Amino acid sequence: MNQLSRALSFLAIVSSIVLTISSTTAQETATPPLEVPRIDRVQKPWTAAEASILSPRESNGSVLGVWSTCANAPALCNAWLEFTDYLLQESTLPIRDRELLILRIGYLNQGAYEWAAHRGLALSVGISEEELIGIAEGSSAAGWSEWDATLLRAAEELHDSALVSDATWNVLAKRYTKRQMMEAVFTVGQYNMVAMYLNSLGVQFEEGWIGPPIP
Repeated sequence: MNQLSRALSFLAIVSSIVLTISSTTAQETATPPLEVPRIDRVQKPWTAAEASILSPRESNGSVLGVWSTCANAPALCNAWLEFTDYLLQESTLPIRDRELLILRIGYLNQGAYEWAAHRGLALSVGISEEELIGIAEGSSAAGWSEWDATLLRAAEELHDSALVSDATWNVLAKRYTKRQMMEAVFTVGQYNMVAMYLNSLGVQFEEGWIGPPIP
């Protein structure tokens, strides 16, 4: 995928997120664990190194805080973004499956920004508001199919012990290729790290974003 195609694909993902974040629910929702950022977002005018990261990710004159905060360390950010872009654009996991994994590990890590960023995308690929509540409750919540419960349980097991159990692995292996089995583990690992990054640097919500439900 060339650079222009990657940029267009990324902007389509951002649009999917932004278009569906403004709906509200009666349930109280969580916010980032820190009330103020520890590291500020990079602002314009950008340096050449910052622009190389942020220009392809700019939409309607703004850039999400996950990217503009990362751009404080361009070399580190570029190394991380190559993997991030792979998981968002080139992973062979079905998008619904990927979002279930991301939202569950985000919730387990109190990753309010991570949840809010992916909430809109999840809704756009058919995950319902009721299912979002079920993701917060976990794999044992009523109403999940065996497959969806298994995906949520995989994220829970990786969070609890850094190991997918044999029972969970064997269910996933009935449907997934070897590559997809690896992508599932790498996706949870990546978004475990992302929650650490966003939480610890104090990245704040974008306007209108909705965090995970508070039990």
